[in-house]
Amino acid sequence: MKAQHEHGDTPPSAPVGTDADPAVTPVSALAHRSLSDWVWFWILTCLWAISFPLTRLAVKLSTPEQGLPTEVVVSGRLTIGALILVAAALVKGHKFPPLSDRLRWGNMLVMGVVGMVAPFWLITFAQKSIDSSLAALYTATAPLFVAVMAHFIFHDERMSWGKLGGLMVGFLGIALLFGPDAIGSFGSASMLAQLLVLIAVTGYAAETVLARASPPMPPLVLAAGFVSIAAVVSWPGVLFADWSARSPDVSSWLAVIGLGIGPTALSSLFYMALVKRTNATFLALTGYTIPVVSALIGFVAYGEVQPWHSFVAFALILAGVWVSQSAGKEKRPG
Repeated sequence: MKAQHEHGDTPPSAPVGTDADPAVTPVSALAHRSLSDWVWFWILTCLWAISFPLTRLAVKLSTPEQGLPTEVVVSGRLTIGALILVAAALVKGHKFPPLSDRLRWGNMLVMGVVGMVAPFWLITFAQKSIDSSLAALYTATAPLFVAVMAHFIFHDERMSWGKLGGLMVGFLGIALLFGPDAIGSFGSASMLAQLLVLIAVTGYAAETVLARASPPMPPLVLAAGFVSIAAVVSWPGVLFADWSARSPDVSSWLAVIGLGIGPTALSSLFYMALVKRTNATFLALTGYTIPVVSALIGFVAYGEVQPWHSFVAFALILAGVWVSQSAGKEKRPG
């Protein structure tokens, strides 16, 4: 499947402008990888994984009065990321579609709103109530939602019994991730925050599906285009940001700059460079490593420790993703 991820927070299933070979499974994707491939793989993982700890630093989970409003964090990182990506596209000699090309600009508008502005706002707002490592765990579920959406949209992505089994295991993991006491604590701030992150992940999944259906254009142009649109769409929100009783410190502003440079811009450039020398399925394996690295950063930087059921849930989610992505085109349900 063609997929897109030029902004951080969740890994791609495959890059824009490329097709993941359906014969390549997560296991075979590991074969014949050089040391330099793995070095760049882990650099890319870290660039995406740092997004959640940096967001926590920007909003100040423990001391929100020293953090920035959600709208400022989202708009700041998008604007910085857009400037870098547009500059990179121009340096490489790429040309953007004419403004009269409503199809391409319309597609980028939808991708920017559904796959960036909305998820970024939801996750940033949610991280005022939950740990960065918990938010990162939920992003591992994105391929599950992609598989469900693709089944109804693309003829060559229909559900098989193997995929269905993987999805059932994965969604069982999602239920467990909410915790054994989820029903009793449904109205709590933590529970609502987790729901917001899960909704954000469906936005990332929708963006992945939209990317496959998008008109052909250079990946860097597509990334720069819809990140720029997302940035512009986010600007009005800054006017309505709640600054009452807030006195942001320097670290919050530095975190926003870091979010724009690293997870939003550099990760896109590194990703497109690495996919040329490896393959989409290999890079999609970052879906397994990003939550782990993010959890480690959260533990070292903030002392975040997740309960036992979170690790069991994460294992179920990864198992479900692995099975659903490894399943061949076998007999379909029904």
